[in-house]
Amino acid sequence: MKIAVIYHSGYGHTRVQAEAVARGASLPGVEVRLVAVEDIEAQWDFLDAAQALIFGTPTYMAGPSAAFKAFMDATSGRWADQRWKDKIGAGFTNSAGMNGDKLAVLQMLSLFAMQHGMVWVGLGLLPGNHTSQGSPEDLNRLAGFLGAMAQSNADVGPEQAPPRADRETAAHLGRRVAEAALRWSPDARAA
Repeated sequence: MKIAVIYHSGYGHTRVQAEAVARGASLPGVEVRLVAVEDIEAQWDFLDAAQALIFGTPTYMAGPSAAFKAFMDATSGRWADQRWKDKIGAGFTNSAGMNGDKLAVLQMLSLFAMQHGMVWVGLGLLPGNHTSQGSPEDLNRLAGFLGAMAQSNADVGPEQAPPRADRETAAHLGRRVAEAALRWSPDARAA
């Protein structure tokens, strides 16, 4: 089983989130590879062979980063050939704002996966920190459902942000995708 975590990180925060996703997806029998979009040319074969692709980008100006969008555009040949059809897909994003229009980015990532004929896996968590008994340490503290959201203060580096709750939410997404990919594999379907 192969899973690729494809990401762009402008300041390092989204890379921290990508690393958490990869940690969560690292189940026995699963090979997880972090793929920065800057290195994509050497990774196309791995992406084509992977059973799951998890996309991650910072949210800039209500959309994905330009570098991540360039990656998306570069997949048009794979789209035309439907090379990624029936792969598992998922996504994550990070911004400085608590909202920051992260939902718009997750919607774009899920539509991108749908265009490729992929099967989207959401976060599968109830919202955290949404009652008087809640805490900013809760998983899914930003109440995302389509994918993992993280918030990183603009004036701190990736050694401090995103916070632990957002990293653990990202790890949860990675684990959920790996479990779904294992269930969705041809061997599991044949059984």
